[in-house]
Amino acid sequence: MKEDGIRRAIVTLSAATLMTSVAALCIGRYPVSASEVVGVLASKFFNVGRTWDAAVENVVLLLRLPRVAAAFLIGGGLSLSGATYQSIFKNQLAAPELLGVFQGSCVGAAIAILLGANNIFIQILALAGGIMAVVMTKAITSFFKNDSTAILVLSGVIVSGLMRSILGMLKYIMDTETQLPAITYWELGSLSDMTMQKVLTVAPTMVVTMALLLAMRWQFNLLSLGDDEARSLGVNVPVVRGVTITCATLLTSCAVCLGGTILWVGLIIPHLGRFFAGPDNVKLSPVAVLAGAIFLIAIDTAARSLTGVEIPLSILTGLVGAPIFIVLISRKSVKLK
Repeated sequence: MKEDGIRRAIVTLSAATLMTSVAALCIGRYPVSASEVVGVLASKFFNVGRTWDAAVENVVLLLRLPRVAAAFLIGGGLSLSGATYQSIFKNQLAAPELLGVFQGSCVGAAIAILLGANNIFIQILALAGGIMAVVMTKAITSFFKNDSTAILVLSGVIVSGLMRSILGMLKYIMDTETQLPAITYWELGSLSDMTMQKVLTVAPTMVVTMALLLAMRWQFNLLSLGDDEARSLGVNVPVVRGVTITCATLLTSCAVCLGGTILWVGLIIPHLGRFFAGPDNVKLSPVAVLAGAIFLIAIDTAARSLTGVEIPLSILTGLVGAPIFIVLISRKSVKLK
């Protein structure tokens, strides 16, 4: 995609993100018109005449706006993390769920919940668990001295299985009335109890790490040429790889802290972005962020609107993501080693 084309794509995706967000604020079991949504939001910054009742304002600001903000951060963050992992590991099957990051973050969060910790400590332990899982996956791959897709996926399966076993042991000793429902919420993925306070707790970390990854994305292309070639072009390979993996893992762990384990987003959205923007990470990364945000905002809106009982997000992302991935593979947009 040429430079003008990628600019148009980013502008189009930005407009689509805005429209999807407004639609999400309107749609639900309590319908709100677009004019009311715009009026409620504008009233927080300008002196706008009030033409809506208090119920509309509460629905928009207290119930739906935090969910839209969280879905934007989680969808964009997981998509950018997936694109980063795939580039750094030079493997288009690399994704948070396949590398054990989700399971590691869940183990860290479960330990914090078991200890009765607050949200900040839960976030810290979730981060530590995610980083530990990535380190273990990469260590197993290095042990086999083979960077192929099969070995990487196998290493991720091993680490994920180990983390699931640890998580199962932790769930076995948890209090069934309070602690077990909390970790079950994490495993299924949901934004049902989202508040703006929760969003603001992790938003600074996610925004900073996303900004760092977007700023460094041109170096990902150099790393894909090989370590020796990247060094000859002036890239400090160990530092760049360490910083990007840490940022991607931190971004994933924060997303898990906010909404639990939401599968498929970090795998399919980078592939979908690659289908339109090509393999160049300079173009792919911003496209992946916006496409991921649109995808998860739409999924969350469907999760709370389709039935009388809210559907866990991972169920819908799987039902939608699997067919998309099959179509992408069938069109040969992804090259598997």
